[in-house]
Amino acid sequence: MNPGSGFNGVFFRLLGPLQVEAGSEQVHIPPGRQQVILRALLLEAGRTVSTDHLVDVTWDCDPPDTARTQVQICVSRLRKSLAPLGTPLLTSPPGYLLRVEPEAVDVHLSRILAERAGEAVAGGRPEEAVALLRRAAGLWRGPSLGGPSGRLLRPLADRLDEDRASLVEAYLDLELELGRHDLVVGEIDDLVRRYPLRERLRYQLMLALHRSGRRAEALRVYRRGRELSTAELGREPGPELRALEAAVLAGESPPDPDPAPAAPAAPVAVPAPRSRAGAPCPRQLPADTADFSGRGEQAAALEAALTGPGRGGGRAALCAVVGLPGVGKSALAVHVAHRLARAGFPDGQLYCDLRGGSGTPLDPARALARFLRALGVPDRALPEGLGPRARMYRDLLARRRVLVLLDDAADDRQVADLLPPGPGCAAIVTGRSGLAGIPGADLVELDVLPQDQALELLRRVIGPERTDADPEAAAELLGTVGRLPLALRIVAARLVARPHWSLASMVARLADERHRLDQLSHGGLTVRAGLVPGYEGLAPDARRTLRLFALADGPGQPGWAAGALLDDRRPRPDELLEPLVDARMLAADGTDAAGGPRYRFHDVVRLFARERLAEEETESERREAAARLVGGWLFLAEEADLRTGGGSGRIGAGGRWRPPPADAVLRDPAAWLSADRSRLCAAVDLAADHGLDELCWNLALALVPLFHRRGYLREWDRVNDRAAEAVRAAANRRGAAAVAYSRGCLDLDRRRPADARAAFEEALAVFGELGDVTGRAWCTWGLARLERAAGRREHALELCGRALRDFQEVGDPDGEGRALMLSGHLRTAAGAVDAGEADLARALTLYERTGDPRGRARVLSRMGRMARDLGDERRALRLLTEARELDGGEERVPRTVPGPRDLGDRDGTAARAPEQA
Repeated sequence: MNPGSGFNGVFFRLLGPLQVEAGSEQVHIPPGRQQVILRALLLEAGRTVSTDHLVDVTWDCDPPDTARTQVQICVSRLRKSLAPLGTPLLTSPPGYLLRVEPEAVDVHLSRILAERAGEAVAGGRPEEAVALLRRAAGLWRGPSLGGPSGRLLRPLADRLDEDRASLVEAYLDLELELGRHDLVVGEIDDLVRRYPLRERLRYQLMLALHRSGRRAEALRVYRRGRELSTAELGREPGPELRALEAAVLAGESPPDPDPAPAAPAAPVAVPAPRSRAGAPCPRQLPADTADFSGRGEQAAALEAALTGPGRGGGRAALCAVVGLPGVGKSALAVHVAHRLARAGFPDGQLYCDLRGGSGTPLDPARALARFLRALGVPDRALPEGLGPRARMYRDLLARRRVLVLLDDAADDRQVADLLPPGPGCAAIVTGRSGLAGIPGADLVELDVLPQDQALELLRRVIGPERTDADPEAAAELLGTVGRLPLALRIVAARLVARPHWSLASMVARLADERHRLDQLSHGGLTVRAGLVPGYEGLAPDARRTLRLFALADGPGQPGWAAGALLDDRRPRPDELLEPLVDARMLAADGTDAAGGPRYRFHDVVRLFARERLAEEETESERREAAARLVGGWLFLAEEADLRTGGGSGRIGAGGRWRPPPADAVLRDPAAWLSADRSRLCAAVDLAADHGLDELCWNLALALVPLFHRRGYLREWDRVNDRAAEAVRAAANRRGAAAVAYSRGCLDLDRRRPADARAAFEEALAVFGELGDVTGRAWCTWGLARLERAAGRREHALELCGRALRDFQEVGDPDGEGRALMLSGHLRTAAGAVDAGEADLARALTLYERTGDPRGRARVLSRMGRMARDLGDERRALRLLTEARELDGGEERVPRTVPGPRDLGDRDGTAARAPEQA
């Protein structure tokens, strides 16, 4: 009974402005008397309405002499408008009859849905009742009957609006009974603001807040209501509110509220179905999702496990469906249960929402009581306690074929006594975690939808025309919500409710990550509400781990990042993250260079974690955690440079945080860099975002030799830009000079000698003013390289000599060796072979003394090429072979970049420099 599915596909709306819908089209009914008469006929759909009543309604009991004639004219025109729709408007003395099914008029449909909700409550299916009542209340689009002003219709309109309020209060009562306090707090709060004098709503808000552990807020709600009641009505709040306030003040568990009427009309009594043997045959499954899409592989796996050959091994067949909040566990389980229900399990289906993610899981004894009642056990025969109820439950199911669906379980202990025992039965259990311990259960893990299935779901909900009209926006929309089914359904519901919105406009609304979760809300569906219970169910340490881990950006993060963020130096910091994996707040995402697991957020969970980070961690705490994480990446970058032939430098000082598994991570530094370069760039961004300018430029500079060796010029350019922003914002001149030096090195790799010269000269001027000898040495050496390339050997030798003296002053043997290599090459090229060989011999001695095999390999390679040029091929072969053996035979990008080591930072620590041949 969807709107629009009534008589001949026509649907009439009175709960708001009058509308006549024929499929997707609106049928125009002229305002004025025609609408008044049609409204009166629809209110009595299928019954004769007298002409006298139509006259009174149209002219508010003060008709003109021609009133009956005018009614006849209006009816004639209405008949012409409605005839093409197949909706007969008949003359039926003493008036007229509009032949239309009650389900095709929203006023009557709301009552039918409410009656069915009453039946669901009586049958022990509160979740189904909630869905029906929400559908009924959702039929209102404004004041009933379009807000009529006439004396005859005004009381009826007021009564209909009161019916809607009763429906809302009824489904909220059921939601509270189901333990969904956290999920409905926001909805009730909004209703209380709109209807501040409705005590029932205020009671529900206080109850939801109190049961969510928010006592102070509950008391504020009461005090505000008391102020309004005394000011507006001149009386104290009612006894229910006063009793609840007393319970909150005393810290007692408040009583359940007296149930509001479940429907404007009394529910219809429907006899419970019976099995073939005469025993009760419960049919408790919630309604299947009409537009269920995708999950074919998982659905097939569930069906095979529950009904296939050899299932159960003499026991009931069991399946557990796990996944993060909003991934569609319940929808899949209900869908499969409906497909299996009639043929595979003729003795009935039991269903219970165990509220495992609510923070207040349902007591298994209460769940068993519901099941036993559904199986025909009267209240007076219900045993007390979990054990006796479980024994009776097992006995009743031992010889039956029943399917049991246990939704949202907290863990395997909660469901242990609810699982059916007999080989003819089966059970599906859904939950976020803790279900791997169910004996004999097949585990089905759900992730987000694949791209094609997510697109198909969007097409089914909003229609293929809108989706196919802008495929690029559709794809971007799927990416923005991370293909999470709940988020996708919310977005689709908003688009359906607003047909004038384009997909591109929805993407624009979701573009700002800070407010994206606010946009992922529609009616009773919110992504945030689905994540809150799981978060609050974590231990305090795990909650803080989740918050701080959200600082790390980029793809999956290594486990040591959690240790850095929390300043926890345990040998296996990934242990901090495993509770979050168990709670499905994180997912494992491959392995890092050390073979340890990487972890990733779903995009929506990361947004939620960052909201909590902003609310629960101070700016100082966030900044300190970010500094440790960036320091960890800085340590690894510097160590990787050393292990691939970089020069000496001060390691692990000045705020660097040493990851416990550093040695394992850097077993293959080149592979580590290739795998982690996007995370290294993200760490530079993190430092810039948190004003960590020293760490930002130090890390950017430490990456120069690594990016140079592998030819990662795009990443190099990006980190230069971010570091430049950070040092500019902090007015950090030394950092700005270091970034300018890095830019000069990049320009050399890109064959832009003029730009490189300008960058080196800019950096050299600042280093000179600051008295930074190391920085001055490396810039001078870079300029010497440029002079050599330009053919100005004498000037290049002069600059090389200056650089050598500066390197010697600061005690940098790597820099000395590089300067001597360059001068040896220049002297040899000028014909001074002996002097050139002497410089190279000095460089070789330096690298032998420092134990740098890569430095030795560079010198030997230079000496071998010189011997080849001089015609001594035997010596050249020996030297080049030795160089290759020392260097490990690694293939590299041709080296053209001069690089600094240890550009001094403000606290006297060292920033790493790039390697140079």
